[in-house]
Amino acid sequence: MTDLGDLAARALGEISACLYQTDEAELEALVSHLMIPRRVAIYGCGREGLMMRALCMRLYHLGLDVHMVGDMTTPPLGAGDLLLVSCGPGYLSTVDALARTAKAAGAEIAVITAEPEGAISTLSDAMLTIPAQTMARDEDQPTSFLPMGSLFEGAQFMLFEILVIRLRDRMGETANTMRARHTNLE
Repeated sequence: MTDLGDLAARALGEISACLYQTDEAELEALVSHLMIPRRVAIYGCGREGLMMRALCMRLYHLGLDVHMVGDMTTPPLGAGDLLLVSCGPGYLSTVDALARTAKAAGAEIAVITAEPEGAISTLSDAMLTIPAQTMARDEDQPTSFLPMGSLFEGAQFMLFEILVIRLRDRMGETANTMRARHTNLE
């Protein structure tokens, strides 16, 4: 049995390497897209969807008009709005359908992916590439000891926290103003 400390060091090392290899210009472009006052809808499948929910919550705490696709209170998107999707493997039929629907309504598309050459990239107005193994590449030539898409999802969580810090600073928000938007129904 492998020691917990050794496993943690290995997992954190892989996630850290992904963060250091992430393109700063792509991150800043996404920050700029989120700085524009507009409605934002967020979507991701599976565990990527859980990471996107975490990001949605933090963007709400920053004061953005943000919603999860599929929630009953998600408003329609139109011109000037943004659909932010996670599509680690570069193509998922649900992401493709949602992106095409939003694009037809006039919304912009931002995608977070590990496969920048994937089909969903052709629909995007902004893209953040996280250079990590996903389930798209975990069988033939695995590059991570973490199972399936866990490296991508772990890197997403950390990168989203960095994204929120960048947005917070540019928007003039503070921990206190964010906390004031936190639910009191817990």
